[in-house]
Amino acid sequence: IWQTLYKSNFWLGRMGVTVFAQSAVDMALWDIVGKRASLPLFRLWGAARTEIPAYGSGVFRGLGRDGMIKRAKEFTAQGLKAIKMQVAHIRPWREDVENVKAMREAMGGGVEIMIDVNMGWDADTAIQAGHRIDEFDPYWLEEPVIAEDFTGYRRIAAALKTRIVGGESHFTRNDLRPFFEAPHPVPILQPDPMRGGYTELRKIAAAAEPWGIRIAPHLFHETMVHLLASIPNASWLEYMDWNDDLWIEPILPSKDGMMSPPERPGHGLAFRPEILKDHKVGGQRIKG
Repeated sequence: IWQTLYKSNFWLGRMGVTVFAQSAVDMALWDIVGKRASLPLFRLWGAARTEIPAYGSGVFRGLGRDGMIKRAKEFTAQGLKAIKMQVAHIRPWREDVENVKAMREAMGGGVEIMIDVNMGWDADTAIQAGHRIDEFDPYWLEEPVIAEDFTGYRRIAAALKTRIVGGESHFTRNDLRPFFEAPHPVPILQPDPMRGGYTELRKIAAAAEPWGIRIAPHLFHETMVHLLASIPNASWLEYMDWNDDLWIEPILPSKDGMMSPPERPGHGLAFRPEILKDHKVGGQRIKG
């Protein structure tokens, strides 16, 4: 089914909304398969673990320095041992460096700090800012340049001691291929489930594993917890709490900063009834 959908999108393009729609169908079908088998997805695929370390995401640049620190402390109060903060776009890079310094001082040495540039720099700026940021021991520097600049990724990775990561803005294995070619600029890939669904992300993980590249998917921890619990090269799970109120039983971090997939069949997720009611669309049926 995945291949049929992907090949049929040739004239519409194999990126953008067509892949988003295909990914939604793919993930829904896997949920059905798990339910038919009476197995949670991570066990259907072969469970590798039942706990994954999570980091708190949502420490947005627009909150300002004090607001970002406040948000980070909310995550650590939940037990999380890592947070991700944004830089670039709305501030000069030197102010970003000061924000990272302030975050490290506030978090101390016991919390990992991930830094997300959201493609906001060019390679020269990333190297210049990165040298200053290196001294605050960040866990990674994410998407330092625009997605297509693989040469920039390699330059930055060679220049900095902080690990460089990326992949959320790429579509399918084809788009990620340069990351698998030597020299490998990223030790951790961050594929987005909207850009291929479970089927493609499992293939990406398998392609990355022989090169020692680990997987830390972009967003959707409720579903990506199954992926990371089932692959050998799992890294971090991104926890964004903005969807927690959608579910009857949300997937939340434990007091020691870990997250576990539910043992219920399929995704193991159920929408609250009022959420379904609020988002119901007219009763149309698609025929064909």
